[in-house]
Amino acid sequence: MERNDKFKTGFLSGLCAMLVIAGIVLFARGEVIKQENAALKAQKEAEAQASDGLYLDQERVERKLANIESIINQYYLDEIDREEVESWMYKGLVAGLGDTYAAYYTKEELEKTEEASSGAYNGIGAVMTQNRTTGMVVIVRCYEGTPSAESGLLPGDVLYSVNDTQVTGMDLTEVVSMIKTEPGDTVKIEVAREGEEDYLSFDVPRAPIEVPTVEYEMLDGKIGYIEIVEFDTVTEAQFSNALADLEEQGMEKLIIDLRNNPGGVLGTVCNMLEQILPKGLIVYTEDKNGNRTEYKSDGSHEFKKPLAVLVNGNSASASEIFAGAVKDYGIGTLVGTKTFGKGIVQRIISLNDGTGIKLTVAKYFTPKGNDIHQVGIEPDVEVELDEALKQKVTIEKSEDNQLQKAIEILGQTGEEQ
Repeated sequence: MERNDKFKTGFLSGLCAMLVIAGIVLFARGEVIKQENAALKAQKEAEAQASDGLYLDQERVERKLANIESIINQYYLDEIDREEVESWMYKGLVAGLGDTYAAYYTKEELEKTEEASSGAYNGIGAVMTQNRTTGMVVIVRCYEGTPSAESGLLPGDVLYSVNDTQVTGMDLTEVVSMIKTEPGDTVKIEVAREGEEDYLSFDVPRAPIEVPTVEYEMLDGKIGYIEIVEFDTVTEAQFSNALADLEEQGMEKLIIDLRNNPGGVLGTVCNMLEQILPKGLIVYTEDKNGNRTEYKSDGSHEFKKPLAVLVNGNSASASEIFAGAVKDYGIGTLVGTKTFGKGIVQRIISLNDGTGIKLTVAKYFTPKGNDIHQVGIEPDVEVELDEALKQKVTIEKSEDNQLQKAIEILGQTGEEQ
């Protein structure tokens, strides 16, 4: 009996000693994990600071989110759309970058954004741009025969609201996504129009839109005229067809009109420039780490006839890549007013759940290395559009003083040759 008591006492003592040792080991291991996490946190923060990158203290953020959730659940009166709240959290994260071109897209918004760049979509048939300083969204073109034109919207109208949601300051792509939906529906658009004291309201039907991004004709004197309204994926083929048709008609000179063209797909404008540039650099981009990507022309389709390119303050992004290359190579004369000055590149990155984010990922430079961001490109011949013409929805070519100046310049070029 005494032996059993001694055995039990020894066993319990050994067990207690083992538990104490295990506790010490677990405590020590916990301390090691804490130290490793702290070291990893410090490393991530240092790396983010060194690269001017983003670093969020996840623990602090999660605690604050939990606190806000608790307060909302305790006090908020109305029903809560959890999915909508989560989406706006992500939108807020990207908006916090302070980049007017960056955005977070829900799955639906991403699909509509990708659709828009194809040149065929459901919408109202209007081209819009955004003032980078004021955040105002302005209509720069209403395609003929589309709902936007037939409803009475005009170039120059400033969007105030879409379906009663104020849009000033919102990302342009988000505004466009709000406007687009299934055919047969209508969208309520309120605009501010110069000369009108109150906002004007339009109920604009949505419909399938096949964008004619290129329009062309032969002017007097065998001068070809090509207007490019935006650079979508369909634009390259339309531009090629226009060039080929004008050549068959005996074109001797060419005017390319990029006025009010807000830009578009980088690959599209580069492929179009390959059809007119000599051999060499078209444009190059540089990312945050200085990595350079070059886009080149092989020169096999160099355009050697007199050329003029019309530009204005709404010629942006891809339009400026086009105008900058023409100017740097000296193959044509830029006519009009200084361009918009958007010399940065955005990329849409898809996430695993079908959503996506658009980020500014690089700056682009003209063939001669010019950085035109927030600077623009000065025309070779500056010509302001006549004031009376700025109020017109459509301008006859015979009264378009910028176009007439380009025709005059090409006439002089022809005489010199």
